[in-house]
Amino acid sequence: MASLKDLRGRINSVKSTRKITQAMKMVAAAKLRRAQAQAEAARPYAERMEKILASLGSAVANMPGAPRMLVGTGGDKVHLLVVVTADRGLAGPFNTQVGRLARARVRALEAEGKQVKILTVGRKGAAFLKREFASRVVAEVSYATKKRVGFEDAEAVALTIAEMLDQGGFDVCSLLYNRFRNVISQIPTEQRLIPAPLPEGNVTAAAGPQAQYEYEPTEEEILATLLPRNLAIQLYRAILESSAGEHGARMTAMDNATRNAGEMINKLTLNYNRTRQANITKELIEIISGAEAV
Repeated sequence: MASLKDLRGRINSVKSTRKITQAMKMVAAAKLRRAQAQAEAARPYAERMEKILASLGSAVANMPGAPRMLVGTGGDKVHLLVVVTADRGLAGPFNTQVGRLARARVRALEAEGKQVKILTVGRKGAAFLKREFASRVVAEVSYATKKRVGFEDAEAVALTIAEMLDQGGFDVCSLLYNRFRNVISQIPTEQRLIPAPLPEGNVTAAAGPQAQYEYEPTEEEILATLLPRNLAIQLYRAILESSAGEHGARMTAMDNATRNAGEMINKLTLNYNRTRQANITKELIEIISGAEAV
């Protein structure tokens, strides 16, 4: 049986831990509001950009000399996976579920005879994937030292991907990240970036009459600017979604930790009181026994 001193020490230790988890929960809640607003604001722009790109790309995809960022290299041998996770832990299964999705995707592609390369955005994803796929990780990006991630950071990652494509470093590029649904739910998502997803079949015929647009300058000139920007926008959206999901997951994890600490304090306090009462009863019995002996 633990002594009263040991029990007091454990109670004080758990109380100190509960203060830390409560503070982390409040910080995560404050950051979540801003991150959620940014993620929700970025969704309509990113989705509309995809639609415009699909409309323009459908007219250009079959032309000779179509942009590689639109149609890819024509091969399917080398796959680049861009895995977006957090730089910090203590967020429950948030980072692990993206890592598991990436791990399953790597195994599936390699089982098909494909070569896989990995670009990680976030230290936790890099640490998780390096345990098994260290040789596949070709680049790592971390924002641990930055207070706020901006669009220029996503542009830098997009530029790295574009340079790898120009050098023939991969054929297909996919983005893996946690899409924010709500505070307690984040959805591991895979999104293809290169070649750009285009509508299949005669979509306009099935959807009915569609408006016809004339572009000036030409579609090719617009796509030359639009494709790199769309790549950066989709990356930035994934980073914002991941950031909102991270804060939501951390708030939930710290709330659970705080409640568990409270339950542990109650159990330890009950054990402390019982032990203290037993010691008092034992001392009283010894005093009474000594008095009767006299």
